[in-house]
Amino acid sequence: MIFTDDTADALQASVWLVNSAEHPDTLETLADEETFLEEFPYTGRLDRDEAELADLRSIRPRLRALLLAPRDEMAERVNDVLTDTPVAPQLVRHGDTDWHLHAVGDERPLAERVLIETAMALVDVIRQDEGSRLSICDDATCEAIALDLSRNRSKRYCSPTCANRNAVAAYRARQAEG
Repeated sequence: MIFTDDTADALQASVWLVNSAEHPDTLETLADEETFLEEFPYTGRLDRDEAELADLRSIRPRLRALLLAPRDEMAERVNDVLTDTPVAPQLVRHGDTDWHLHAVGDERPLAERVLIETAMALVDVIRQDEGSRLSICDDATCEAIALDLSRNRSKRYCSPTCANRNAVAAYRARQAEG
């Protein structure tokens, strides 16, 4: 295991949010937010309203900058996030999840908690010097983030769609040569 479960979960959730801004935008409606919450079941305050949706949409550029920054810049950006919001770290467990760290209270707005949890996850990325696990998708037509949590560092694409498109293109190129 590269990262703890809560770190991996926070990274996956933030990458999902950032990639939702790609064309087409997949975080435009409350139903889209519900899809996000089904995949990433955040505990605590969930307003499930237009204001919360707008807040989630508004943090996507900041999350993208955080996730793709070089290591030293990432550390600065993480510190900025942690300075912007008063943190009150607590060990918690809920549902099937064992003890893990929540950096802010469950009553804080969802977008704020997502931003803080991402920053806390990036602390592990920075400390382990694993920033190369976050990159832009290798598909030349895609700007989404690829998160590589594999042991052998083999993930290059943001999704199976991009991976398949490139595999087919490579196959066709080989066929054309032969």
